[in-house]
Amino acid sequence: MNIDSTINSIKGSYGDYKIVAVDFDKTLFDHSDKGYPHVGPPIRKTIELVKKLQAEGWKTILWTCRDGKELDMALDACSKEDLYFNAINDNIDKTKNNILSRKIYASLYIDDKSINPLII
Repeated sequence: MNIDSTINSIKGSYGDYKIVAVDFDKTLFDHSDKGYPHVGPPIRKTIELVKKLQAEGWKTILWTCRDGKELDMALDACSKEDLYFNAINDNIDKTKNNILSRKIYASLYIDDKSINPLII
């Protein structure tokens, strides 16, 4: 099964759209030679995938541990790639989930530190 057929098989539970939560470091942008919190070069394959999903109507969440100045650096790097998000470290539609939770709801999570339990 290729990435396109896998993504197309994902069901969303928010009606007309699906949600993807995307990590920043080593997922959208590589590490910098200067070290954290500096931003390294863009990872084009992931950026293009996120843009493709957005063009197909997916809502996007930047899902990162970065905060404050470090988060501003990440958002600036994304804007230089014309990559913008519907939410930052937060759920898209809080009216459908009034429970206070740190867990971000998404139909798909893209992160360099993930394991797909379906392939284990």
